Amino acid sequence: MSNSHRMTVREMARLAGVSVATVSRVFNGTGQVSEEMRQRVLESIKAHGYQPDHRGRALAARRHNAIGLVFPGLAGPYFGELIQGFELEVVQSQAAVHILCTHMRSDSDEQVIEMARRVDGLAVLGGTVSDDAVLRLAGALPVVVLAGKGPGAVPSIRAENHDAMRALTTHLLETHGLRDLIFVGSPDGSPDISERWDGFRAAHRDTGRAQRRRPVRAALRQEDGVQVATQLLKRGPLPQAIVCANDETALGVLVGLLGAGVRVPEDVVITGFDDVQMAGLVAPALTTVRQPIRELAAETARQLLRASTDPPQSRLLPTELVIRRSCGCAGARNTTGDPARRDP
Repeated sequence: MSNSHRMTVREMARLAGVSVATVSRVFNGTGQVSEEMRQRVLESIKAHGYQPDHRGRALAARRHNAIGLVFPGLAGPYFGELIQGFELEVVQSQAAVHILCTHMRSDSDEQVIEMARRVDGLAVLGGTVSDDAVLRLAGALPVVVLAGKGPGAVPSIRAENHDAMRALTTHLLETHGLRDLIFVGSPDGSPDISERWDGFRAAHRDTGRAQRRRPVRAALRQEDGVQVATQLLKRGPLPQAIVCANDETALGVLVGLLGAGVRVPEDVVITGFDDVQMAGLVAPALTTVRQPIRELAAETARQLLRASTDPPQSRLLPTELVIRRSCGCAGARNTTGDPARRDP
C-alpha cells in the first residue's frame, strides 16, 4: 500500500473491525487478546502494511485519554499562555485536559493524588504541591514538573532563570552605573523566583557591588506590584532600580509609581521577567527577560503524550534579555543585537 505510512491506529482498528486498544495489544504483544482476534488483527496489519507512529501508540495506550495540569491559580497572562500552549498540544492529540487549581486549598496534595486516578499523565507547576506528593504521583503515572525542578528523578521542563537575571542585573549595574537596586519577589515561594534571586545576587558579586540583603517579598500578581509601589513611596526615598521577579509585578509597580507622579526611567528604573505581551505595549516599554512560555507548556504536554513509548526527559529552554525603555536605554534591542521596536 503506497501510503500505508500515513495510516492511523484508528483507521487500522476500523479496517480490522476491532478496538484501538486491541490493535495496540497485538502489535506490542501486551495484554490479553483472544487467538481469533489476534489473527484477525495480524492479517489486517499484513494486508495494509500498518506501522504505528508514536502518537498512535500513545493514544492506544491511554486508559483515560486525558492529561492533568496542576496550577496554583489561573489569573494573569502568564498562566493563560501556559494553558494555551499545553491545551493546543493535548487537543491536537485527541485527548482532554483536566485542570486543578490548588490556590487557598489546604488539601492540595490529596486533591492532586485523587486527580491522578482520572488521567494518564500529570503536569505539575513547580512548587504547587509538596515534593513527597510529586514523588508519590510519579510512582503511579508519568509526571513532569513544569517551570520548576522536580524532586529526585522526576523530570522537569523549565526555562533558564539564573543567568538571564544575572545578565539583566549586570546591565543595570554596569551599563547604567546604578548602585541601589532592590529585588521584588518571594524566593521561597517558587523555584523559578529563587533562581532569579540567586542571579540578582550573583551579578552583584561579579561586579563587586554591595546589595540589599533581603528582597521585597511580594506575590506575582499586578495588584501585588501596585501594593509594593505604595509601600516604597511611604518608605522613601526610592531605590535607583526595582528588579521584579516577573512582568505582572513589574507592571503593577509601574502603574503605581506613574500614578504617583514618579518618572520611569528618569526617577527609577523598573524591570521584569517573562515578556508577556503587555510588557512591550506599556509606556515606557518594560525591559525584561523573554522566556518561551507557550513552548514550556507545549513541550511538557508532548512529553506526557508520548510517555507510554518514550519516558519524559528533563529540558532546560533558553531565555533572552530584552532591553527596552524602562531601564533608561534610548532604543529597544535584544541581546542578539537585532533591531527591535522603538518606543513612541
